[in-house]
Amino acid sequence: MIVCKFGGTSVADAAAITRVIDIVTARQASTPVVVVSALGGATNQLLDLAHKAAAGELLGAVQIIEQLRDRHLTVAAALLGDSAEGHELAVEIGGAFDELAHLAEAFRTLGYLTPRSLDAVAAMGEILSSQIVAAAFRRRGVDAPWVDARDVIVTNDVFTRAEPDAEGIAAACRARLLPHVQAGRIPVLGGFVGATPQRITTTLGRGGSDYSASLVGAALDATAIEIWTDVDGMLTADPRVIPNARLIERIGFEEAAELAAFGAKVLHPATIAPAVQRGIPVYVFNSRNPGGTGTMIAFDAPRFPVRAIAGKRNTTLVKLRSTRMLLAPGFLRRVFEVFERHRTSVDVVTTSEVSVSVTLDDEAQLGAILQDLADFGDVAVNRRAGVLAIVGAGIADSSAAIGRAISALGDIPVHMASLSATGINFTLVIDDEHVVPAMQRLHGAFFEQAVPAA
Repeated sequence: MIVCKFGGTSVADAAAITRVIDIVTARQASTPVVVVSALGGATNQLLDLAHKAAAGELLGAVQIIEQLRDRHLTVAAALLGDSAEGHELAVEIGGAFDELAHLAEAFRTLGYLTPRSLDAVAAMGEILSSQIVAAAFRRRGVDAPWVDARDVIVTNDVFTRAEPDAEGIAAACRARLLPHVQAGRIPVLGGFVGATPQRITTTLGRGGSDYSASLVGAALDATAIEIWTDVDGMLTADPRVIPNARLIERIGFEEAAELAAFGAKVLHPATIAPAVQRGIPVYVFNSRNPGGTGTMIAFDAPRFPVRAIAGKRNTTLVKLRSTRMLLAPGFLRRVFEVFERHRTSVDVVTTSEVSVSVTLDDEAQLGAILQDLADFGDVAVNRRAGVLAIVGAGIADSSAAIGRAISALGDIPVHMASLSATGINFTLVIDDEHVVPAMQRLHGAFFEQAVPAA
């Protein structure tokens, strides 16, 4: 059994969905389960209309609703034609967008949004796309039942970034998915979406469709999880920054997880965890090039000093300096309790005898955090920072790779440097404006000077 997950670009329109059907039917012997994202860009539009409505811009919200309605109806019609199921699905789609229009009016009246209401809106993209894809399979003669992800992905009630319940998901997969697989059917469900035990709609956070696929794969003890996207696999760098980035044919779980966490867009950072726990290999393929090699992510992978370069922009750097920190037991614990209290994750951390510096990806609670940190000492903020991650299983085997990285940066100032506890990620914090040239220099030093990439 395999789990095949298709991202937004892979189900963006009727032609893309037709490719999905071709890819999956060629894998029928492997008994696939299909997980799909919303039509490309739909989730952003859904969230945009919700915010517009809450801000009183009802006309703008309604215009987006009608654009999305027309798009979904057009895709469904192109795939299903003038069939009875096509008409039934068109009614379903129309009803969903009528409901969305009523929600937009409610948001305008209330003047604000709750995380729960945002999840109800955002989930609609995957719910509709998965219904369309399942119907398209059936139109091609493939027995592909639609399964509502809210009956499978059981979560807590932390809306917009819900935590999955592994045991609940395993039980639901056995009840809702396994019978279809055993009967030779291909179940189709949306990613990203879940529900509480009381069946209140939740989402796993942006990019959570990959996570959904991994959770389902782990629950069903799949032999492989395939992530189908719009690139040929994991590369030595972001091809938008490094056009000649190289394909990595095989990479370790930990390396892939680090790259995902530090900006590689191919995978959601949490995707790897359920697969690692079960030892399930993850493959990354290009849905526009299904015959390509792709990337295999597994425990057994070649060991290189540097496997890839990743970069994140628009990062916030917070520096705290306090002489009270010197030899003070529990000082750092109290500092990090500030971030916990404001539900903000810390990324890179460095410390000295009298200072601690951290980077944040989420600025939502920054004002309150800075106010609380001021009780400990002097606080400085750089809202225009960037993070570089130089990832490789063998980077800590000697100082050569680290030295080469520092040398390659030349005159680019470095605010923080940190070698991960696992010894596979050397992280540098620099100014945002230097991220792109720094990545280009590092890639040149490690992959374009007679250094093999794969």
